[in-house]
Order: sequence, then structure tokens, then C-alpha cells
Amino acid sequence: MSGERLQIKRRKFERLVSDALDAIPVELTSRMDNVVVQIEDRNPEEPSLLGLYDGIALTSRDDGYAGALPDTIWIYREAILDISETEDDIREEVLITVVHEIAHHFGISDDRLHELGWA
Repeated sequence: MSGERLQIKRRKFERLVSDALDAIPVELTSRMDNVVVQIEDRNPEEPSLLGLYDGIALTSRDDGYAGALPDTIWIYREAILDISETEDDIREEVLITVVHEIAHHFGISDDRLHELGWA
């Protein structure tokens, strides 16, 4: 990548995240439980991280889960812009990141995601 980093307004980035969520089949999104999606510029501990799932995967929940705060899927805008040269790159990275983090919500490991091409 050369020159200045591509910039898009936060509102447009939020739309791309929303579009990525809309692209997930309803058979999956209807099974998501107690999870929110948040957009931040960067992860403070790992600035190059594109996304993060923070919670208890559906496959790990038991009776003690009742009343837990929502799980959070974090999508990091600036980190995605850092690795993107075009708006199509941004759109693709957002989709991959959203799918990747939702997969963690369903208990799918990073290793399995790599095998499936979603890492």
C-alpha cells in the first residue's frame, strides 16, 4: 500500500458493518443470544486487531449464565482501514471480521475458522 490511508466516515463504516450483519443468514442470526456489536477505532491493547469477541460462547453456556451481561463483538474501524486500499477492501474485511467474530459466539475456534477460510 502506498500513499495516504483510505478514509471513510464513521457513519458509512457503521453501514458496512450493518450490511455485513444483514448478509448473515437469518438461520444463524436468529440463534444469536445476548450479544451486541460495537464499533471502536482500535483495540487499546492490540491496535492492529480487526475484531474481538468478548463473552461466553453459546457452546460454553450453562445454568450459571442466566443474568449475564451481553457478549460483545468489537469491530475496529481504524485497524480495518489500515489494511484496506479500496472501499471494496473495506467491505470485504468488515464482512470477514463480522463473520469471524460471530463464529466465536457460536463456539467456533480460530483454528477451524482458518480451515474454513474465515481468518
